[in-house]
Amino acid sequence: MNTTLFHKTARFALSLILLCAAGATGFAQATPANSPPKVDVQTATAQAANDEKAEQIVRRAIEAQGGGAYLGVKTIIGRGYFSQFDKGVSLPPLSFVDYLVFPDRERTEFRGGRGRTIQTNAGEGGWLFESSTRSIVDLKPEQVADFRLAMRTSTDNLLRGWWRKDGARLTYLGRREAGLAKRNEAVRVTYPDGFWVDYEIGAKDFLPAKTFFKRKNAEGEEVDEEDRFASYKTINGLTVPFVIDHYRAGAQSSRINYDSVEFNTPVPDTLFAKPANIKAIK
Repeated sequence: MNTTLFHKTARFALSLILLCAAGATGFAQATPANSPPKVDVQTATAQAANDEKAEQIVRRAIEAQGGGAYLGVKTIIGRGYFSQFDKGVSLPPLSFVDYLVFPDRERTEFRGGRGRTIQTNAGEGGWLFESSTRSIVDLKPEQVADFRLAMRTSTDNLLRGWWRKDGARLTYLGRREAGLAKRNEAVRVTYPDGFWVDYEIGAKDFLPAKTFFKRKNAEGEEVDEEDRFASYKTINGLTVPFVIDHYRAGAQSSRINYDSVEFNTPVPDTLFAKPANIKAIK
């Protein structure tokens, strides 16, 4: 389980596609008409084994989180607290309730010192309400992109296989150190546009431990982004993390701490519909 709380904007270039296309064209022109391209059989075999190893890890991670019960989840309602960090110090937390309807609808409500905020995403659109300004506005394109990025980098994307329809590729990266006498199995999902996400899965318990990717900040510089999952609990046969820590450029930037999580509780469509006015907000 992974929510999209407070993710920022990301833009990714399509340069890799163009480079690959140019490379393929150049190779075709240089190859004699009736000569098949040379294939390194040993490399191809090793890569196939690598990919199958990654698939095995994903299958075991699905089983660790509940198997068929996990894949059968259609809605998640999470309640808890969200804290941002400033120079290593946690700021006053905001209480939240998050409604997630797979594959692409989410409504997150925050309450804190500045009142109430609601952000709703539904496919390629959504709206934002802020009680401090008494306003309801449509989400900006960059806010919609934030949501798409958050879904793209979520563990649900990996385990539910949404990446497959986007033509992405899954590969095995090997084992990584994860603390004293602990290792994680690392796999990578790489998209046709060159964007990639690394997922670390516990080598013993096969529960998702980390996700890692890079994104560009406002200055156009690539910054490391990382989610770490902890405090797993089992609810009705589903094993999920109750703490998600986010790190940016190596420093902790936020924490999500769940108090409760509900699965497959009906979520009305009206929660995602944009209210006609302030009085209509529920």
